[in-house]
Amino acid sequence: TIAQPLGIVLIMSPWNYPFQLTIVPLISAIAAGNCVILKPSRYSSHTALVIEEMLSKLFYSNHVATFQGGAEMNQELLKHRYDHIFFTGSPQVGKLVMESAARHITPVTLELGGKSPVIVASDADIGLAARRIIWGKCLNAGQTCVAPDYVLVDRKVHNALLEQMKIAITAMFGSDPLHCSDLGNIINEKHFSRLIGLFEYGTLAWGGQIDPKTRRIAPTIITDPRLDSPLMQEEIFGPILPLVAYDTFEQALDFVQKREHPLALYCFTTNKEHKNQVLTSLSFGGGCINDVVMHLSNTALPFGGVGNSGMGAYHGREGFKTFSHTKSMLESKTWLEVKLRYAPYRGKLSLIKRLFS
Repeated sequence: TIAQPLGIVLIMSPWNYPFQLTIVPLISAIAAGNCVILKPSRYSSHTALVIEEMLSKLFYSNHVATFQGGAEMNQELLKHRYDHIFFTGSPQVGKLVMESAARHITPVTLELGGKSPVIVASDADIGLAARRIIWGKCLNAGQTCVAPDYVLVDRKVHNALLEQMKIAITAMFGSDPLHCSDLGNIINEKHFSRLIGLFEYGTLAWGGQIDPKTRRIAPTIITDPRLDSPLMQEEIFGPILPLVAYDTFEQALDFVQKREHPLALYCFTTNKEHKNQVLTSLSFGGGCINDVVMHLSNTALPFGGVGNSGMGAYHGREGFKTFSHTKSMLESKTWLEVKLRYAPYRGKLSLIKRLFS
């Protein structure tokens, strides 16, 4: 097999990790030998300008070119034909990208989001689970595509987990999280308003403090969330964490199975049967047992979604494969000619059967 560059690649990156989620696929595309058109997010405009300035010094514009702008620029770029489109963002925009790509039969890699669940079994180390879940949820103020989006917790340990989460939040961010330098702010007013609107869809069990001037939201835990509300139907993408109690582990599995395939799934348990049930009965992009987010730290592991959370993968060798066409070739020898393959075929079948028996 021969790995061949696909050609011209369009990479459209998001605002939540604007440098990393632009440069990592760019590295893979360049390593595979492609030319690249980059479109960073307008919401992270300062980083987008830094990326453009940096790349303009490192590459000729006919090798790597950066285009700035908003929705109109996206629409203009998607009118053109590419050999591959790599998009990171929401499922809603991902559908538009895929629709545009289909006009030219252009292959796509879609790195989307979704509601990534955490399942906490009654046999889990509750203190450890609380610390790791809160850590993963509060990274980048919750604006992480693989952040824990909601927690399914065994009713027997629900209150214990809630108390340990309160302790973890205080230990990490102090008694006044809004003024803690380790807590990030929300990207813009639109998302800030959307997030604080989610408070009404459950019982505020912890947090809830906001600072509109800095667009900060304290780590917030909501119990008894309304399952039909935006809190439980849409990706949260902020430091708000709903807790949903279950009575049996099978109920937790059923809850996840009835929803769209998530980008990530996390399970805290010491029960081998529970681990096996999660791995064999649930479909998700990737995840961890007794941890969150850390599967991304292993550069050898492919990263990507499934179903509504995306298609295709990258990171490490998988990124090179994504931006390459693996061409299969067979070279035949000329010194040996088996004439059995040529017509006429009458009388040859029995001989072929004897040769391969």
